[in-house]
Amino acid sequence: QIFQPLSALRAAEKALLPGYNAFEWQPALKNVSPSCNVGIINGLSGWSSSVDDSPTETIARRFRYDIALVSALKDLEDAFMDGLREHGLKNSTCTSRFNVMIKESCDGMGDVSEKHGGGPAVPEKAVRFSFTIMSIFIKADGEEEAVVIFSEPKPNSELSCKPLFLMFVDESDHETLTAALGPLIEERNAMKESQLILSMGGLPRSFSFHFRGTGYDEKMVREMEGLEASGSTYVCTLCDSTRAEASQNMVLHSVTRNHSENLERYELWRTNPFSESAAELRNRVKGVSAKPFMETQPTLDALHCDIGNATEFYKIFQDEIGEVFQRNNPSREERRSWRAALDKQLRKKLKLKPVMRMNGNYARRLMTQEAVEAVCELVPSEERREALRELMGLYLQMKPVWRATCPAEECPDQLCRYSFNSKHFADLLSSTFKYRYDGKITNYLHKTLAHVPEIIERDGSIGAWASEGNESANKLFRRFRKMNARQSKAFELEDVLKH
Repeated sequence: QIFQPLSALRAAEKALLPGYNAFEWQPALKNVSPSCNVGIINGLSGWSSSVDDSPTETIARRFRYDIALVSALKDLEDAFMDGLREHGLKNSTCTSRFNVMIKESCDGMGDVSEKHGGGPAVPEKAVRFSFTIMSIFIKADGEEEAVVIFSEPKPNSELSCKPLFLMFVDESDHETLTAALGPLIEERNAMKESQLILSMGGLPRSFSFHFRGTGYDEKMVREMEGLEASGSTYVCTLCDSTRAEASQNMVLHSVTRNHSENLERYELWRTNPFSESAAELRNRVKGVSAKPFMETQPTLDALHCDIGNATEFYKIFQDEIGEVFQRNNPSREERRSWRAALDKQLRKKLKLKPVMRMNGNYARRLMTQEAVEAVCELVPSEERREALRELMGLYLQMKPVWRATCPAEECPDQLCRYSFNSKHFADLLSSTFKYRYDGKITNYLHKTLAHVPEIIERDGSIGAWASEGNESANKLFRRFRKMNARQSKAFELEDVLKH
C-alpha cells in the first residue's frame, strides 16, 4: 500500500484510528477538551511553557488518552457483546457500571538513529508509552463476585498493546520526560474521577477505568516514583530493605512502598522537618530523593526479572568455572578466560551466540537444565556441579509462577511450593554460594525470592502484567520507522503511531 498522509486516508481507514467515535464523559473531564474528533496531536501540547524555558529538544506525537481508550474499546465491541450473551446478561438492561482494567507500559529505546531534515536536534533515543485493555467486568447489585465480560487472552502480545505516545527523548532526561508525560498524567487523573458514556452494540453504556502501571522495568519505576537509581543501597522498589538486609534475610519481606507514601517521603526529604543530617534524612525517606510524578503499581516485571536473574546466573557460571569459592580476587585476565570458556561451551552445546546485553531470548535459553549440564562439564568438582544443578532446578520450579498469565490454573503445584522453594534457594545462596552473596544481592533476585507470593495473592498474576507486549512492539516501531514512514522528522512519528 502506498503510504498516505493522515489527511488523505479513506473513510474506512479513519474508522480504525482514534478520533472517529463519538462519546462523552460524566462529569466532563477536568482540563480536557470535550471534542471527540481529535486524532494525532503534538505530544507537547497542553504544556504551558514559561518565557525562561529553553525550547524542548524533542519531537513527540500522541493520541489524547481518553480518545485512544474509546477507540480500543470499540475494537473490542464484538467480543464485549459476545461476553454479555455468554453470561446471559440482558443487552438492554445491562448498560451501566462496567469497569475496565488498563495495563500501562512505558519503555525507553536506545539507538534509534536520527533522520535528516529540519527541526530540533533530537536525541537518538525514543520512549514509547502504551496501554492494554486487560479486562472488562461488571458488579451487579448486592453481588460479591464481579462478572468478567471480557478478558484479554494474550496480554503480552504486541497486538493487544495500543501505542499512546511516541517521543524522541532519552528516558534518563527526567525534565523532558516529565514535561512530555505531564499532560497525559493529567488526563489519566481526570478519567479516574469520571465515567465514560459510549455506544456499544447500539446502546449507550457507562464505563469506569482503573489504571495500573505495571509494564515498566526497574529503571523506569525508579525514575517515575522518585527513587534513587538501581545501584542504590535501597535495593527494592516494593519494600524498604537495604541491600545488606536483603542478603541476610532473603525471603521474609512484605510489600510496603506505594505512590502516596513516596510523595510524603519526598516532602520530608524536601523540608527536612527534624533538621537531620543528610545520612539520617536519607535513612528516614528510604532512598526517595525526587518528586514522584506518576503512579506505578508496586509489582515485579516478569520479563526484566527473567533477564536480571539470567545475568546473575551467567556470572555464577563464570565464577564456578574458575572455582572462585576457594580463592580471593582473581585477576581480570583470569575472569576473561572463564567467560570465554563459558561462551565457547554454550555456543558449542546450545548454539547460543554471546550477546552484548542480556535479552529475553538469551535468558530463556540460558535458564534451562541443558545449559547447566553444559556448564557442569567445565566445573571441576562434583559437589559444585551438584549445587549448580540444584540451584537451577529450584529456579525452574519457581519461574513458571511469575511467568504464567494465570498461575493458579497453569501451575498450581509450583505456586503452592513457591515459598518453600524460595527458602531453599536462599539457603543455597547463603551457604554454598556465600562468596557472591555476602552482604549483597541483586535487585531482581531479592524480588524473586521475597515478594512473588504476596503479589500473586494480591493481583492473581505477575506474568499477565509484564512489559513484554510493549517491548515486542519496540521492534515494530523500528520496522515501521524504516519502512512505512515519511523521511522527515516532523511527520515520521505520526506515521509510525498511525500504523
